[in-house]
Amino acid sequence: MNNFTFPIHKPIRIFGEYASHIRAFKPNARLYLLNVIITGAVMGVFRLIFNFYALSLGFDESVLGNLITTSSFVALLAALPMGYLADVLGRKGSLVISGALLSFSILAMALWQTETSLYAMNVVSGIAQSLAGVTMSPFLMENSDEKERTYLFSFGQGLTMTMASVGSWLGGYLPTWIGEAQNVSATGSIAYGNSVLISGIGAAFAVLPLMFIKTPQIARGQRAVFAPFQYAAKNPGLLTKLVLPMLITSIGAGLIMPFMNVFFRVVHNQPDPVIGTLFAWGSLAMGIGLLIAPPLADRVGKIQLVVITQALSIPFLILLGFSPIFWVGAATYYIRLALMNMSSPVYQTFVMEHVEPSGRATVASLTSMAWNFGWAFSPTISGWLQVKYGFTPPFIGTITLYTISVLMYWAFFWRRKIEPAQVPVAAD
Repeated sequence: MNNFTFPIHKPIRIFGEYASHIRAFKPNARLYLLNVIITGAVMGVFRLIFNFYALSLGFDESVLGNLITTSSFVALLAALPMGYLADVLGRKGSLVISGALLSFSILAMALWQTETSLYAMNVVSGIAQSLAGVTMSPFLMENSDEKERTYLFSFGQGLTMTMASVGSWLGGYLPTWIGEAQNVSATGSIAYGNSVLISGIGAAFAVLPLMFIKTPQIARGQRAVFAPFQYAAKNPGLLTKLVLPMLITSIGAGLIMPFMNVFFRVVHNQPDPVIGTLFAWGSLAMGIGLLIAPPLADRVGKIQLVVITQALSIPFLILLGFSPIFWVGAATYYIRLALMNMSSPVYQTFVMEHVEPSGRATVASLTSMAWNFGWAFSPTISGWLQVKYGFTPPFIGTITLYTISVLMYWAFFWRRKIEPAQVPVAAD
């Protein structure tokens, strides 16, 4: 008889190592994570509800695509100016103002329900998104050391997704609760509008932790400099390699990801509570993937994790788009989300580590532009395709573009290794 002993000490050791990295988070990082917890839940509600809200006001998928495009297109155009503004305002000021603008835009969408107002507030939302996007990576770099850096990036996004799962679950039921309380239809504009209003109020509360952030003392020579054209001229090859795969991925993501709630309603005939629960578990799956990414990256390497997980996600994307069975679509939705997105903060860390401190704000702006480029144009194209031909062409486009981006990551960084830039030690 063979004696078998489960190696319980190994997971305990891994958990202990993970906890030690979390304990190393600095006070500013902890305040930022508190903001992330609140914002994640709020945006989980808003992102689930907004598409249905716009449709309940009488707009079709084409207009919905244009609204999504507006926000991302503004974020694209504003990225470089916001990079400059982030240096002028400082990291704290930039995060506070972006949070306030986000809250204002959501509240205004709930209160003024005209097409013009929705477009205008998506412009404001795009500016807020851009300012937050170009600030986040440099802020986390400046408030972390090499020991906990990858964990901080991943933990932040993991918390966002985990709380988004809570928000999505609430968002699936919130219109029903409001409809019952106000004796109105749960799928009407009143119930959806009040759900959006609650999201805006929550977004305002999320700004409060940011008010207590202390600006770290960083040497003048380490401060980011707004010099995008000089930096691009100095490092054209590296910059292209860092940005281009993200650009291709964003074009593919913009074709499908903003419409997943509509996809499950139209293709699989699912009601709002089911879709909300599906999105909640999906966000939780993504959050788990993000949280386990750092120790995996420690063992296999950052860029190796990016290539492997994104490549593995593609077969599940195919099943998601073309399986007629709902439970197959739901299961592959969870797996694809976890695999495709767990590498995102790992790659952000990889990018920041390969850029000189003086170029980080610039590169953060350019990577933000690359990501928003696809979301600025693809939803409009996808909305038109859906009206004319359904979801098949957008899924084919996404699968093709994701495959191309994975091959780029492999060719640029795995096959040919590049050395990281010098990273300064963060101040407590």
